[in-house]
Amino acid sequence: MSTPRFYCDPLISDKLALGAQIKLPENAAIHATRALRLEVGDAAILFNGDGHNYLAELIFIKKNEVIAKINDMIAVKNESPIKVILAQAISSGDRMDFTIQKAVELGVTEIQPIASQRSVVKLSSDRADKRREHWQNVVNSACEQSGRAFVPKVAKPMTLANWLATKPDAQTKVTLSPTANVSFKELTTPKGNICLLVGAEGGLTDDEISLAALEGFIPVRLGNRILRTETAPLAAIATMQTIWGDFCN
Repeated sequence: MSTPRFYCDPLISDKLALGAQIKLPENAAIHATRALRLEVGDAAILFNGDGHNYLAELIFIKKNEVIAKINDMIAVKNESPIKVILAQAISSGDRMDFTIQKAVELGVTEIQPIASQRSVVKLSSDRADKRREHWQNVVNSACEQSGRAFVPKVAKPMTLANWLATKPDAQTKVTLSPTANVSFKELTTPKGNICLLVGAEGGLTDDEISLAALEGFIPVRLGNRILRTETAPLAAIATMQTIWGDFCN
């Protein structure tokens, strides 16, 4: 079995440092003891999003309390050379979770949930905060699994118009559209951040695509077939990683 990795949120966890004795966050401790059945003396990898793996040994386990001692730290260099911001219209059921999880595995650096006209899920302010926290936990778990040591942040959900008004910081801006005349291979190689805007079930409306175009978003197609909301962003990110990123390294 590979050495398990546990995310230690720097906002709520002890500071990771050589020689430090760290109390694992409750959810990590429960996973370590109940699911993985780790014991004193077992190895673990801790990370907090600073780009390092902290190699640790479990030195105390009692019920749901686990303490690990950090013995070494290693810089992790597995981030993609391209920086992709995913602006994903909120989808229903477990589609959004799936999209976020796989997008993190594929290397996105930031996730912006979008309340679009065709989003089936409508979130109140309180529900939006709870969903954002849930999606952030999905991101954290995806980083644990994929070996990433930088943790993408999930932003607060916004309407498309309000988000576009913030002037997203990206030099290349792409909207997926099955009727577009441009493919990814026809785009200029990006020199900065890439922002990918994807619709929910039913896609973005013509008005939303036009509104995004006013902010520099280029409609791009992915082949001749219409992809589902959870398939389209993953196919697009994989395409970008193949053309411009590290999939062919």
